[in-house]
Parts: sequence; structure tokens; C-alpha cells
Amino acid sequence: MGRSRSNGQEPTMSEGGEPAAPRGSGGMDAATRVFAAHRNLLFTVAYEMLGSAADAEDALQETWLRWIGVDLDTVRDQRAYLVRITTRQALNRLRTLSRRKESYFGPWLPEPLLTTPDVAEDVELADSVSMAVLLVLETLTPIERVVFVLRDVFDVAYEEIAQAVGKSQATVRQIAHRARSHVAARRPLDVVSATETRSALEAFQHAVATGDLQSLLDILAPDVVFLGDGGGIRQAAPAPIVGADQVAPIAASLRRYGAAMSLHPAQVNGCPALILRLDGEIDTVIAVRVERGLITGLYAVRNPEKLSRVEQETSLRR
Repeated sequence: MGRSRSNGQEPTMSEGGEPAAPRGSGGMDAATRVFAAHRNLLFTVAYEMLGSAADAEDALQETWLRWIGVDLDTVRDQRAYLVRITTRQALNRLRTLSRRKESYFGPWLPEPLLTTPDVAEDVELADSVSMAVLLVLETLTPIERVVFVLRDVFDVAYEEIAQAVGKSQATVRQIAHRARSHVAARRPLDVVSATETRSALEAFQHAVATGDLQSLLDILAPDVVFLGDGGGIRQAAPAPIVGADQVAPIAASLRRYGAAMSLHPAQVNGCPALILRLDGEIDTVIAVRVERGLITGLYAVRNPEKLSRVEQETSLRR
């Protein structure tokens, strides 16, 4: 760890979320440049660990506050050092978030992100931030999730992970193996191409627009699972709904909104998705899990507190 360095000035963040360095501070300018260079990576790390953009931003703010107190001359690998700080902040928040979810009204879904086109081009990254995989990560313990994300998504060395989480390398290897087995047993069988997902979504969109119940039954897997997240603010199913015969009527009922409703394709979390607008306002983000050409998971985020990141694109990095 580097020696503490403080200039007595409180850091501020710019309107775009980037740290704004105080004038006349060369050291702060250097710290700002380094942090800004790695910001998208750090946000991606925190978001994959937390499933919440708002909490990821808070973790980055805490990372920034600690980063500006570090003597940069003592840091050998600035990227690794920043990832380590972010990991510790995310792990602390993840434990708090886990307790918060226990009292959440209805199903909890990750906060959707409207992502830049390059995210989809990185197939492994897009898969790791997909709604389906993020939901699998929700079944891990906080420490398992952190270790899995760092090792399997960002290929961080075991030695570095051990320093970040305060455990031995042997323990971290055991945790990684356990988490990897857990995820493999629950994640989609294959990484589905964007083309296949888009095709399934187009069929779903057409069936919803026409209210064609049979077309919906044709594109939904018999054991499809529907999750709706209204956060107790918007109306949503209070529990998972299972089975095409139960889910299809719910989707078909959207036609009741008539001309007030519109469905538009979008890139959400690196994957094809739909954004439902009512009277021009974003009402729901609909993500899917597709296997063998059929929709096996349908995820509808309606909680307005989770829809702020679908108004403009977010850049993710590995």
C-alpha cells in the first residue's frame, strides 16, 4: 500500500461522473488522469459484482476518495491497484446489498444498462453482463461472486485476488473452483449468438404487437420463467411465473395499451433486448434468456429507480 497523501481539498465529480481535479495540483491531475483512464474498467468490475449501476457508481466514488490519498510513486501497477480498491468497496457493498434484497418487494432483477455496440462484439464480456448470467451470479455468496468475477471474467491473477479479498491464494483457488462449478450448473448451456437472440425477440415482439397467443406459445419454452421487477413502485408479478401457458397471456395482454405502447429493440447489457414505452416514456426493459431458439427466461424491469441507465449508452471494458 502507498503512503497517505492529502492536500486538504475535497474531491469533486464532474457532471459526466468523472473526477474533477482541483486546479493547481499536479499530483491530483496525475491521479485524475490515471483514474479516468481506468474508469470504464472499474465500473464494469463493480457492476458485475453488484448488479446495480447506482451501487457501482458509489463504489467508484469510494475508490476515488481512497485513490487520491495514495502516493503514485509507490504504486507499481496502477490498474491492479485500482481494481483492488474497487473490489474491496464492492465486496463491502455486496454484503449490505444482499441484506437489502431480503426485504425487496417481489423479484429483484439487475439494473439494466443500454450498452455501446462494442460490448456486444466482446462475446465473453456480453455474456458475463447478460441479465441471465447476472441472475446466476446472484446465487453465489458475496466472496464467491467477487472471486469468480475477478478470475473468470477479468482474468486477475490469484495472487492479486488474494490481496484484494484478504485471503490466502489456496483459499481463493478453492473459492474460485466452487463458484465456477456453481455457475456452470446454472448458466445457459451455450453462449447464444446475438443473431439467435434477436430472432427470438423479433418473433416475441411481433406476437405481442398482434396479440397472437399461439405465436407467443411457439417462441416460449414450455418451462419459461417470467420475472417482473417493479420494486413495489410499479405493478409487477410478486413472484416468478413459470410455464408458457401462464406467461403467454401476460405478454399478450400488453396489446391492451394500443397506440400508447411501443416496443423498440435495443442493446441492453451487451445483448438484444426490448424497451417498452408508454406514451413515449420508458416503462419497462425486457431482457430474455434464449436456449435452442426458444425463450427460457423473460425478465421485465419496471422499477423506475432502475431505468435511468437506459436513456444513454454505458461503455463497459475488460
